[in-house]
Amino acid sequence: MARTVPSRTTHPVQPADWQRPMLRIAEGDGDFLPLGDRHYAFFAEERPMLLVTFEDAAALREREDKLPAHFTLAQNRGWSILTILAEGETWWRDPAVFRYFDRLADDGFLEDFDRVVFYGAGPAGYAAAAYSITAPQAELVLIAPRATLDPALAGWDLRHRIARRINFRGRYGYAPDMTESASKVWLIHDPLHQPDAMHAALFQRPWVTQLHARHTGEGTEDTLREMKVLDRILEAAMEGKMSEERFSWLWRNRRSNGSYLNAVLAAARLSGHPQREIKICRSVTARLTASRFAKRLEELTGEKA
Repeated sequence: MARTVPSRTTHPVQPADWQRPMLRIAEGDGDFLPLGDRHYAFFAEERPMLLVTFEDAAALREREDKLPAHFTLAQNRGWSILTILAEGETWWRDPAVFRYFDRLADDGFLEDFDRVVFYGAGPAGYAAAAYSITAPQAELVLIAPRATLDPALAGWDLRHRIARRINFRGRYGYAPDMTESASKVWLIHDPLHQPDAMHAALFQRPWVTQLHARHTGEGTEDTLREMKVLDRILEAAMEGKMSEERFSWLWRNRRSNGSYLNAVLAAARLSGHPQREIKICRSVTARLTASRFAKRLEELTGEKA
């Protein structure tokens, strides 16, 4: 049975070209709604398994298909998808977005699904955590999420200067507290990257499992995507099969990922431990064709890989 997204808004009379692919899909079983001046909600219905994501509208416009980043994954797996798009660095903190999720909760829309997974990375991870309160027993996959940018709690995070003027107090404000209705929260971050580690510490709750992706820095989501494991993590969460062991097994793919290996080598070089560099270079060149590692090994030992 088709689900109707609760709405008190109407479609734009003259939609922009970039909106048309979503509107075509919404004409079937779905919807595409403006939420105030800076946000949109896109919903496409398939089976009663829902993936909720948060995304920058500018990034969507750069893609050839003009569809949310995880639409193809959802379509291929037969999941429904709800994506909230933001124009600019809003952090999805807008009364129109508050009201939208209020309506979803009041109408029991999210409770109609057998399984709901909220996903987000960085600022979108903040939004995924903050709005997950509207879907009791949802499972969350958060990559390096921000807990808040309230200066009183996170004044040490200087990465988002424009967003510092946003009010992070009040409704849907402090993301860690908003996860209290979740069945499970999988929080993936690099514990060696101090800002992300400090935000992760604010999420310490019994239902939160911290999963470490060392040497990924600011690029944790990109590295997991390069490793082709991000979709598999989301699939495991949607199937109720995600675990620390599953992540550890998937994380083994880092051993052939260039971004990860370069970061490990750079860290060893900065630490001033040439023997560690040698060990890393030998391991990599024994398994992969890696000219950078072969060159560094020759510089350190005179050996040719």
